[in-house]
Amino acid sequence: MAVDLVEEEVVKAEAVKEEEEGEEVMVVVEGGGGGCGGAAVVVAAADAEVEGHPYAFHVSGPRNLPQPNWREIIRSSWKDPNYKRMVMACFIQAVYLLEIDRQDEKGEEDGLAPKWWKPFKYKVTQTLVDERDGSIYGAILEWDRASALSDLILMRPSGAPRAVLALRGTLLQKPTIKRDLQDDLRFLVWESLKGSVRYSGALEALKAAVERFGSTNVFVTGHSLGAGFALQVCKDLAKQGIVVDCHLFNPPSVSLAMSLRSMSEKASYLWQKVKASLPSKEEASLDSAKEEGSIKKRPRAEKKWVPHLYVNNSDYICCHYNAPSSTGPDGAPDEQQQQRKASEIAGDVVAKLFVTSSKGPQKFMEAHGLEQWWSDGMELLAVSDSKLIRRQLKSLYTAAAAVPPTAKS
Repeated sequence: MAVDLVEEEVVKAEAVKEEEEGEEVMVVVEGGGGGCGGAAVVVAAADAEVEGHPYAFHVSGPRNLPQPNWREIIRSSWKDPNYKRMVMACFIQAVYLLEIDRQDEKGEEDGLAPKWWKPFKYKVTQTLVDERDGSIYGAILEWDRASALSDLILMRPSGAPRAVLALRGTLLQKPTIKRDLQDDLRFLVWESLKGSVRYSGALEALKAAVERFGSTNVFVTGHSLGAGFALQVCKDLAKQGIVVDCHLFNPPSVSLAMSLRSMSEKASYLWQKVKASLPSKEEASLDSAKEEGSIKKRPRAEKKWVPHLYVNNSDYICCHYNAPSSTGPDGAPDEQQQQRKASEIAGDVVAKLFVTSSKGPQKFMEAHGLEQWWSDGMELLAVSDSKLIRRQLKSLYTAAAAVPPTAKS
């Protein structure tokens, strides 16, 4: 049980008394003042265990949350990008805890997960279950009108979505680690998650939510591997002209496919330098002009999809998103040309990329963790240019490239 004192007080649990009927625990807290000294707090044993759990909302969740009330009708916290980012991260944490609660055989009454969506007046209406191992990897959260009315919130605040698809990342626990790592390896090799049953499940759930509420009322969010799935399903909908608000935390950027492509780009650049010195220079220019013209003739998507990405420079899994389009100090002309073509295809703004970096050394789990995204006092740097994002945008607005086998496994 966590006890907050106004002044620095000495807290000491002195007596514990158990009663057989209610399984109650008596905790006597002594302090220096503020009305806390000598007070006895009686809680159920199960509740005491949850209250002190490191994943309990009041222990590790966000601080200084605005209190929900009727003012939300006029002045919505959802208009604040920082608040929106915080809520999206909390919903992903709820999905992680839904799976942990399932493993611990806990439900709505005694589980940890519900505390991570109830303060925001949402409820879980659907869980996404991996048919291979029965694990929960995602959930649909919808605006809880009944809960909102209890706090005199008569309507959904401006900017708040009707539904949110939240997808968790890799959970390093025995019941789920095998399937999670299987999808991690799938991305590493193919840089695509389309062959996974989780991809098809997430895409089906997202399409159903869009059909029910409309694309402007649906958000998608994910962390780590879950961000990879979120990116994939949102891109597929964007190709069909369906645009949803997407928030990606620590999205994976390291893959074997990307490394091979990078090597190919470097080899191509060297070849272009050699080719430029050959007599067929005019022919090369003509081919380049034809290619540029064919790109301009390709149809653009009806609406533009601009995802929100949150990365940490100390996290080697997602830090490559922060690499600028112009990579070499020699100002490679082919890179500039690709950047110009990408801009012509989809406009100047390709994504909203927010980067955070610690002032000192950071461990990987801390840099890749989800908790940082709802912490107070976070400083984010908005980045307008990213080589990896532009490459992904190019695949979105041009002819689809070859994809890996889609057979379920």
